[in-house]
Amino acid sequence: MADPVLQIEDLSVRFHLKRGRLTAVDRVSLTVNRSETFGLVGESGSGKTVTARAVMRLVPIPPGEIFHGRVLFDGENVLDKSEAEMRQLRGRKIAMVFQEPMSALNPVFTVGNQISDALRTNLGMSKREAKERVIELLNLVGIPSPESRYGNYVHEFSGGMRQRVMLAMALSCNPSFLIADEPTTALDVTIQATILELIRSMTERFHMSLIFITHNLGVVAHTCDTIGVMYASHLVELGTKNEIFANPLHPYTQGLLNSIPRLDTQAKFLTPIKGLVCNMLEPPQGCKFNPRYPHPEAVDDISFFIKPGETLGLVGESGCGKSTTARLITRLIEPSGGSIYLKDEDLLSFPPERMLDVRKTIQLVFQDPYSSLNPRKTIMQILSRPLEVHNLAKGWTAKRRHVLHLLRLVGLGVEHADRYPHEFSGGQRQRIAIARALAVSPQLIIGDEPVSALDVSIQAQILNLFRELQQEFNLTYLFIAHDLSVIRHISDRVAVMYVGKIVETGTVETIFENPKHPYTHALLMAVPHADPLKPPPRLTLQGELATPVDPPPGCRLYGRCPIATDICGEVSPELVDRGNEHYVACHNI
Repeated sequence: MADPVLQIEDLSVRFHLKRGRLTAVDRVSLTVNRSETFGLVGESGSGKTVTARAVMRLVPIPPGEIFHGRVLFDGENVLDKSEAEMRQLRGRKIAMVFQEPMSALNPVFTVGNQISDALRTNLGMSKREAKERVIELLNLVGIPSPESRYGNYVHEFSGGMRQRVMLAMALSCNPSFLIADEPTTALDVTIQATILELIRSMTERFHMSLIFITHNLGVVAHTCDTIGVMYASHLVELGTKNEIFANPLHPYTQGLLNSIPRLDTQAKFLTPIKGLVCNMLEPPQGCKFNPRYPHPEAVDDISFFIKPGETLGLVGESGCGKSTTARLITRLIEPSGGSIYLKDEDLLSFPPERMLDVRKTIQLVFQDPYSSLNPRKTIMQILSRPLEVHNLAKGWTAKRRHVLHLLRLVGLGVEHADRYPHEFSGGQRQRIAIARALAVSPQLIIGDEPVSALDVSIQAQILNLFRELQQEFNLTYLFIAHDLSVIRHISDRVAVMYVGKIVETGTVETIFENPKHPYTHALLMAVPHADPLKPPPRLTLQGELATPVDPPPGCRLYGRCPIATDICGEVSPELVDRGNEHYVACHNI
């Protein structure tokens, strides 16, 4: 069980400068558990050191000001403590190793006297006891001949030895929590490795918690259990070491990892993060990383329609823009242009408060039934929530009657109402997700890969359920999938997407029996058949998928297309009606 020793909650720190007010730490929250090693990573000026100094109450006031949040150490808010109480905390319970020991250590006193003074002040040791303890500490951190080095000054030590002295001073009063602020930045790699190993062994030996501040992701990869990534005063990503390195989610974290030179590759050019950190005196509104973020055209100038009571299948490879399209229709994300008409009204003209009624009309069924249902709520609570939001049932009895009706509609029993999601199979969970969508009597249901996470037999049951509900309630579906066999079974018409563009639309018979676009051809050729007598699937497209971040100027398929000509690389083709509502975007058809 987690045992938090440090909890930072919504911490904000600013500095009042002549040029203006600068927020160095903005609503940062993190937790460090007992004996845990926490890495705090980010570029210079991101707020890492100020966060650490706020924990120690070492932010200079003025010009600094800790103006919001709490810093709980062993359950007590250090921001409420007096300066006398903080002196009892610093060194004894929380210690800090600074980046530059030449600045942190006093050059006019010997290192022995400096550490000895800390011991005598904090622990009340005699001069002889303090000296014995200092020699013991210097020996512990690997300084040779500690008796003779006791009387040396800071300038008589190498960079690595100075950092060992800093660590000895930090350990002197037996703290339970250590903050190491860039302790290896100025050291060469061999000394860096030695200091890292020393810090690791000391924290393990004395069961200390550690915040390790660095801009070097390679350092935290081998040192830390949990990693927080800071950018321009914000904590932008937080996760375990494996999560951050194997599956970074924030584009800044991804950019940091892509910028690292690697020994196992020989690329002549690295992939830096474009641009510079924003001016923190005049930061941009919203996400501060936005000016540096490469904005992909996830969905680019697409047009399609869905008739009442029909199913439009939207098909394409992962990353082509299908799910983004679904979220645009529901305005879970805002488009940068275009129109979305529901009947005769443009949804993009609606104010946010009116979108609540629209979302009653349009419902989403997500791909993963394991993450789309709240694990802490019963099915009764999950299905009654939309009834409460839209005022469709008042009173517990009415809500329960409605929920039980929904469960029966999707083939579940009334006994399931009081169970939790983990008590159901994947197919049953997807039935619950469909019931939740039906709760508000929508006109359009968007199924975003709703059967791709299910095995084949369960998949067939859910597809049949979609069909039955459509016939009973005259529902309209936008059904998103990458599996063409599923699309053929469920759809009346099909739209094919490739890297943000719709390249072909038509009836399901037209698309599957008479495809025109080379990409549609390739998709169909790649579908495996459950029949050994039929030819195996073939890959007819060569090369890499185009990126939506920097798409080619002409057709997105140019470079992979077997029938491409020069115009394909220069002019993006428009969807052209080839008859019977069969639209194709290709110059050579």
